[in-house]
Amino acid sequence: MSLFRAFSQRLYLRIWLAVVGGVAVLTLLVGWAWRIAAEQNSQALAPPPREIVLRDAAGQPLLAGQATRLPGPPDEGIAMRIEGLDGNTYHLQMSPRQERGGPGGPHRSPEAAFWLRPPFGFLWMLGLVSLAVVVGVFPIIRRLLQRLETLQRSVQRFGEGDLSVRVPEGGQDEVADLARQFNAAAARIEALMDAHKSLLANASHELRSPLTRIRMGLELMGAGSAPSPAFRQEIERNIAELDQLIDEILLASRLDAREADMGTLEAIDLVGLAAEECARVGAELDIAPDAVTLEARGVAKLLRRAVRNLLENARRYSQGAIELQLAREGQGADARAVLRVCDHGPGVPPAQRERIFEPFYRLPGASEREGGVGLGLALVRSIAQRHGGSAHCTDRTDGQPGACFVLALPLALWK
Repeated sequence: MSLFRAFSQRLYLRIWLAVVGGVAVLTLLVGWAWRIAAEQNSQALAPPPREIVLRDAAGQPLLAGQATRLPGPPDEGIAMRIEGLDGNTYHLQMSPRQERGGPGGPHRSPEAAFWLRPPFGFLWMLGLVSLAVVVGVFPIIRRLLQRLETLQRSVQRFGEGDLSVRVPEGGQDEVADLARQFNAAAARIEALMDAHKSLLANASHELRSPLTRIRMGLELMGAGSAPSPAFRQEIERNIAELDQLIDEILLASRLDAREADMGTLEAIDLVGLAAEECARVGAELDIAPDAVTLEARGVAKLLRRAVRNLLENARRYSQGAIELQLAREGQGADARAVLRVCDHGPGVPPAQRERIFEPFYRLPGASEREGGVGLGLALVRSIAQRHGGSAHCTDRTDGQPGACFVLALPLALWK
């Protein structure tokens, strides 16, 4: 079974087996052809011995024994050696036979055509056998390499801009594995391109709103109206919203680019970071006993941004206190730090709990006046994934209305 699996997963072994099998078949057939040709040649040069009896006029036997024809040119006649029954050896020499035509003349056995006589018969047979082997092996090699041509055509189409092209993944050999890797890479690139197009389209829409409000304000100021304090605050709010949107768009683009350098990895006191951010928004901090000295390694500004986005999102929708729970889960290689930010807001429907992490997605009924541009939670998940963690939304565990946003960071990866 393991031998069959090795041949099914290794293309070069199958090609080698096909070639070796073809050579083996060719060798066997050539040997068989050689044997037939040798037998024909031996029969033509040295016929098998025959019984011969020489009698006198009265019919009495004078000589009896086995007669063997000796090799020699046909134009010199026939020479035979006779092993007599009396133990003596005799030689018989006959002159060449004179052919006479006509129906009453002696009959001569027909000879084979010259292309069938040795060595021409052997060469013809060898050529036919070689042609048969070539024709038989070609479909095998062709079938093995046809998938490579399919992959080649698909890569060419993908390079020409058709990002939806995919390759059949049948089989377990190197070509199938290469097809799976190509499909995964193509799907990833297509998703990134779609995400970038969506990001550009949504960013253009989101940028247009504050810019329009600022333009209208400037037109009113140009008309001679004295700007009121509320008007100034509105202009400042729009500028701050525009600045935040540009900052989040740039950060989202850098997080999507895996090769981008986001900062230096360092030891981060998660308890201190969580305490500072909770104090900034007035949230409650609940630290589990095993998480008092919880530390991780990561990019400080990114993790701070993730915690701040979760707290800002909770403050935006909560109707009561905001809680940040910090705990340690798992042991050894599975150890991770878990931050839960829970609010008392309207909650998130189960069908929307994954979509709210998409860029620029807002829950139905959410207003732009509530703040935010729909990138906060998308950045949280991107930052978590950049650190090997995850982010998701759940219900509150105490049964009260609201939602909990969970940020999990593996600790073992940073030791």
